[in-house]
Amino acid sequence: MTADPKMSSSLEVFSLNPLKAGPHETLWQELADTSIDPNPFFTPGFLQAYLRDMSVSPVRLVGVRDKVSSRWLAAAPVGRRRNGLVLPMTGTWATEYAPLGTPLLHDQANEAVLRLFLEAATGQSGTLAIPYLPVTSKTATRFKDAFQNGACWSVRSERAGQIGGADEAVSPTAGLSAKRRKEMRRLLRRLEDHGRVTFDSLVAGQAIAGFEAFLTLEEAGWKGRIGTALNSRPQTAAFARSAIRAKAENGGVRIDQLWAGDTLVAALVLFVEQGQVYSWKIAFDERFAKYSPGAQIAVYAARQNLGLEGFQGADSLAVSGHQMIEPLWRGRVETGTLLIGSGPLTRLRQTALGADLAVNHKLRKIGRSLRKKLQP
Repeated sequence: MTADPKMSSSLEVFSLNPLKAGPHETLWQELADTSIDPNPFFTPGFLQAYLRDMSVSPVRLVGVRDKVSSRWLAAAPVGRRRNGLVLPMTGTWATEYAPLGTPLLHDQANEAVLRLFLEAATGQSGTLAIPYLPVTSKTATRFKDAFQNGACWSVRSERAGQIGGADEAVSPTAGLSAKRRKEMRRLLRRLEDHGRVTFDSLVAGQAIAGFEAFLTLEEAGWKGRIGTALNSRPQTAAFARSAIRAKAENGGVRIDQLWAGDTLVAALVLFVEQGQVYSWKIAFDERFAKYSPGAQIAVYAARQNLGLEGFQGADSLAVSGHQMIEPLWRGRVETGTLLIGSGPLTRLRQTALGADLAVNHKLRKIGRSLRKKLQP
C-alpha cells in the first residue's frame, strides 16, 4: 500500500471532543457503519455514553478526513495513560467494558491516511498503542503494511469466537463430547420442573426493556456481591443504560434470554455490527446453576448468530481460557497490542513499552484467577 501524492494533498487531520461532536456526528456514524473492521465501542452511541457517565482520563477523537468530500477516512478515540505498570503511553481507548481497540478505517484509508492518523494521535515522533486489535483483521494488515519495521506486536492472546457458516464444523455444540451434549439436553428437560422452558431474542425497543431485567439478574449474583455488576454503581448503570438505548435504536443490540416459566434464568447482551456479533455481558440466576444456564444461553446465542443474515463471525470478548465459552465457541480470536511509530527512537520505545505491558498482563492474569474463587 503506497501513498498517492494527489490524495495526500486533499487530506487533513482533526481532533475533537467526542462529547461535542455536533454536526460531525453523522460523518462519525457513517465511518462506523462502513469501517473495514467494525468496532461497536467506537460508535457515537457507546463512546459518548461511557464518557458522559464514567470518570476517565481525557479522550480525544482524532482522525483524518478528505477536505473535498468531508468524508472521514480514519478515526479513533485516543488518550494518554498507563496501560502497563510504569510507562505512560498514548493509545486507542479500551477498557474492561470495551476490550477492542480497533480504529475505524474507511476502505480508502491508505498509507498516507494512516501516517497522518499517527501524527494526529501522537505527534510526528510518537508511538501509538492499539490494544485488543485482532491480529488477522484488515485493520492490522493495513497498519503493518504502512509502517512495516515501525510496527510490532505485544501481549498477544486468544479468546473464544465463532466463525460463520452452518455446517457441523461450526455447530455450537461441536466441541462438546456426545456425553456432554446429552447431559445439556437432559439438564434443559430437568429445568422444565420449574416451568415451561423458553428462549427469547430481544431487539430494538424490546432490548431496552430486557436490559433492565438483565441488570437485576446480574446484580443478584456474584458480581453484585463483589460490587462489579453494572448496577452496583450509579455511574456504571447510567452509562450502560445510555449505551444500550443508543445502540438498540440503531439495531445494534440483541439480548438473548432463557426462561423457566416466569423466571428469567439467564441473559446474554450482544452487540451487532456489520454482521459481526460481540458478546458483551452475561448473567444467570445462581439458584439454577446446576442446570448450566450460562452454557445453555451461550449455545442458544451461537445458534441465533448462525441464523443472522450476513453473519461474519462472533467475538466472545471473554478472557483467554474461559472454561464455559471456549468449548462452545470453537473459533479463536487472536488479539494483541500493536505498537506503531516512526522516527529513530521508535524501536527503543516499543521495546520498553512492550516489556511493561507484558509484566502488567501477567499480573492481571493472576488477579483474574483470584477473582474466580469468588464465583459460584
